[in-house]
Amino acid sequence: MLTLKLINEETQRVIRGLEKKHFQGAAEAIAAVQATDKKRREAQQQLDNLLAESKKKAAEIGALMKQGLRDQADQAKAVVAELKEKAKDLEAAMDEAQRQLTEQLCQIPNIPYDEVPEGAAAEDNVVVKYRPTLAPSRQGGETCGEWNLNLTVAEFNAQCAAQLPSLTGGVGGGSSLPHWELAKKYNLIDFDLGVKITGAGFPVYIGKGAQLQRALINFFLAEANKAGYTEIMPPTVVNAASGYGTGQLPDKEGQMYHAEVDDFYLIPTAEVPVTNIYRDVILDEKDLPIKNCAYTQCFRREAGSYGKDVRGLNRLHEFSKIEIVRIDTPEHSRESHKEMLAHVEGLLQKLELPYRILRLCGGDQSFTSAICYDFEVYSEAQKRWLEVSSVSNFDTYQANRLKCRYRRAADKKTELCHTLNGSALALPRIVAALLENNQCDAGIRIPAALQPYTGFDIID
Repeated sequence: MLTLKLINEETQRVIRGLEKKHFQGAAEAIAAVQATDKKRREAQQQLDNLLAESKKKAAEIGALMKQGLRDQADQAKAVVAELKEKAKDLEAAMDEAQRQLTEQLCQIPNIPYDEVPEGAAAEDNVVVKYRPTLAPSRQGGETCGEWNLNLTVAEFNAQCAAQLPSLTGGVGGGSSLPHWELAKKYNLIDFDLGVKITGAGFPVYIGKGAQLQRALINFFLAEANKAGYTEIMPPTVVNAASGYGTGQLPDKEGQMYHAEVDDFYLIPTAEVPVTNIYRDVILDEKDLPIKNCAYTQCFRREAGSYGKDVRGLNRLHEFSKIEIVRIDTPEHSRESHKEMLAHVEGLLQKLELPYRILRLCGGDQSFTSAICYDFEVYSEAQKRWLEVSSVSNFDTYQANRLKCRYRRAADKKTELCHTLNGSALALPRIVAALLENNQCDAGIRIPAALQPYTGFDIID
């Protein structure tokens, strides 16, 4: 959540940032926070004054008793008792103001960085890079280049796609099948069996489909390890405090599966348990940045999802994902963000998938992020882009909720950390793109970088 220091010292910048995120009633919300904070601080000042007076009176009682002035001492005791009652009322007022203040702050999203583009929806996101990466075998020994762009998604779709090299079909030519038909043809994934066992959105992976899943998990973890990330194996259920710490609660409780008896939540991403490792922790500056990665199953209710966007692997209730998380200093977090973006991009290049990178506009950013880039891969059979990763810098927003701080080496003062995370990568849509973009007459080709992990070079 936003810090009171930022709100009070840079009020207009905060309001402008909230307006860029299309947060309704930004000025009113900030004014309400400042009014509650003023009420809390006034109560604190009154309480401090009252306690000082009470302490002074208590000292007088002892002196009066020594002088044998019992009546005056009793009068002083009565005053002290009255002051204590007033102190209780002020403490209750302070607690209520603090509760109200926290509630208000939790309803206000993070403000975006200056470089976040204006915009209200997904079509306003900016395509910063487009790479129609194709395997050498599909290009006669040549690979396509890449284009650094600065076009909105709407502009890219309307103008740029016709001018840049097309995203071609499978290796062997002919029409491309969607992944759900390929999964059935090669007995890789059984969607109907998942419905029988659990329900829609819980597929069963079979044979080489299961091996492909495991190979991708091991490949992504191995690449993260090479990049210096320490692997974590966290729980996949968390308590409410953990959900609050990373901002899923109270913002996204409707999207999370809730075990009501124990008040536990199934995690929507490994970001939640891994980042919460550092809740209520003071780190040393010399130990930053901390780099963690984790493979977990993830669970999302995806309430209200329907239509073509949920067909096959496009949108699941349970899926596998590798998450990378960093805890860093404010001075270095932007560099960390760049390194994380480069890591995710490298994975897509090694998987030989066509992709584009989007810088999200203010209106399409998450509640908690200060800046976010999405990676999308192209689905040849579906003729559409599929999001496979979001890489975000949250500035101090999560750290303030988590009370995640670091001790500066220079002066030993404590400051809030910056937190960052990203998918590296989410498996369902990667699997969909791999199947659809690599189908050929002989079957489905496995990218060279993945073959040591699958143990086979083709699905037939």
